[in-house]
Amino acid sequence: MESNTPNVAVIIIGRNEAAHLRTCLQSVRALHYPPAQLEVIYVDSASRDSSPRIAAELGARVLEVSGDPMTAARGRNTGWKSTEAEYVLFLDGDTIVHPEFLRRALAALDQPDIAAVWGHRRESQPGASVYNRVLDLDWIYPPGFCDFFGGDVLIRRAALASVDGYNPELIAGEEPEMCRRLRGEGWRILHIDAPMTLHDLRMTHFSQYWRRATRCGHAYAQVSSMFRNTADPFWSKEATRNKQRALFWLLLVIAACFASGLLRTAWPLLIPLLLVLLAAGRTAAKARDRSASWSTLLLFGLHSHLQEVPIFLGQIRYRFAMASRRKMTLIEYKRA
Repeated sequence: MESNTPNVAVIIIGRNEAAHLRTCLQSVRALHYPPAQLEVIYVDSASRDSSPRIAAELGARVLEVSGDPMTAARGRNTGWKSTEAEYVLFLDGDTIVHPEFLRRALAALDQPDIAAVWGHRRESQPGASVYNRVLDLDWIYPPGFCDFFGGDVLIRRAALASVDGYNPELIAGEEPEMCRRLRGEGWRILHIDAPMTLHDLRMTHFSQYWRRATRCGHAYAQVSSMFRNTADPFWSKEATRNKQRALFWLLLVIAACFASGLLRTAWPLLIPLLLVLLAAGRTAAKARDRSASWSTLLLFGLHSHLQEVPIFLGQIRYRFAMASRRKMTLIEYKRA
């Protein structure tokens, strides 16, 4: 490998990820990249399991998140600010990185205004639960220049420094919020058509699904409020659209229940059921390039519409917290 091969810091964040962290770190060690040019850092967020010990045993430098709230953003900042590497590869502790991703991502950073490159994230066990199966399709985005990336990404350290990294006060939506600031500084973000990571959602209960969607609503509300009165009111349209759709479904169900009680028949309750099935079918048809399974696509269609309610409630939760000056705590959906 040529002497000008850039140094890359791999920043892995985690909390109670002992069940997955070893596999994650082993996948980092299997990257097709000179080991001497890789710096591996694990940032732990007050784990109650053996995550820090596992990371140290596998040769990672272990750091602890400090400050409150103990957010993913704070963990990522702790990691990248502890290194001088030219590029930073961020990973979540429950992911497995593809051995060729780093090479391909670095090759795609061929223009100086490209801040970050990311690829395809998919679920490692889509058949483990109906939630894994459906939410696996949520990770699919078309390649090309885009507005934001997620938790797994290769990014220039110079770009991170230009915006002082992630906002440590955000309990959700920290990646898109930082991307908005990066784009405001003239940086571009590229999604390449290449495998990046396999993720383990570990979702087996409806309560986890509900909390995950609620967290999304919190992110919509908080991030959109930060940029509402700017030239680029990021996520404002999405937040408003969610309110409209959620209220439509909620009011429709309430009206159907009222009509059912008034008429003393259950037939009015079939109206919202029929409409949600039609809407799910329409969404499934539009998303048919994401899966060859029509049953999966129909479930994805149902998810796309039913999630609007908990997302909306997440927005309301944030508004109430701000009005009462109550400090927001992390919304965790995974089981340790």
